[in-house]
Amino acid sequence: MSAGLLAALLLSVAAYIHTRSDHPAMRPENPYADAGWRALSFVALFTWGALIVRLFYHAHWSNATAALLGSIALNWYFGHFRGPRPTWPGLSMFFGVVGLGLAAWSFAKE
Repeated sequence: MSAGLLAALLLSVAAYIHTRSDHPAMRPENPYADAGWRALSFVALFTWGALIVRLFYHAHWSNATAALLGSIALNWYFGHFRGPRPTWPGLSMFFGVVGLGLAAWSFAKE
């Protein structure tokens, strides 16, 4: 599994969790942490799109298709089976940071 594919999956889930946590009880209490989470989710979504385009352009089409379908499947899993949890903001931020690191590695080395 390439770093780009794994990064795309993590970044997709990070952005999805942020969009599903619209209830105030599911957001960080600190307004700066909430603004940071919003910015991180936006960067994760933008980077996810850039990774998908890059995979279609530089790799075999099956890699980008796997990233797209895997992202859809993981988002569906988190949305339907897991449900909202109080740990979602931290999990989303963790996935976003790790995904951005893997994306940087993918852009630099792959």
